[in-house]
Amino acid sequence: MARPLDHAKRAELLAAVVRYIADHGLADLALRPLAAELGTSSRMLIYYFTTKEELLVQALATQRPDITALFADIEDAAALRDRLWDFWAANTSGEGGTSAKVMLQVLGAACAPHSPYIRYATSAIAVFVSALAEGLRGLDSIDDPEAAATLLISGLRGILQDRLITGEVGRTDRAAHRLIDQTVSGAR
Repeated sequence: MARPLDHAKRAELLAAVVRYIADHGLADLALRPLAAELGTSSRMLIYYFTTKEELLVQALATQRPDITALFADIEDAAALRDRLWDFWAANTSGEGGTSAKVMLQVLGAACAPHSPYIRYATSAIAVFVSALAEGLRGLDSIDDPEAAATLLISGLRGILQDRLITGEVGRTDRAAHRLIDQTVSGAR
């Protein structure tokens, strides 16, 4: 008889996986070195998560903010700009920066044919775009909320990737501000 899952241990492993991938990358991720770093065995990781890909998908799911709540109560353009800037700041530092770094690696890997991450990446993008589009619908001057949400999410993701690669904080912050301001400008 199989022993029951230790949910606290499982949650601890998921958080450690995100940190490990942020530090070591996704491209060469192998279970044995990951397990050794986490103080467990590859067999235990498979026991908890079934596959390496499922382990990563579940780890990322624990890091995803409640994006629907983030943009749910937007009442005007100024509040939207503030919320987007807060979102940018949260994803460029600390734990949010670690999660964003891993997410960008997964999105890149999802571009490969037959990627095990395509469903996760497609879902993550859809959740972000639909939640932001819903927040944009309340602003009169946004005539195509889905297009504006796509521009903001994809644009900020590209600027974030630039920042992670180049380390240029000032330029990327200015670019993020400009993208947010120009996309939301004129909204009432």
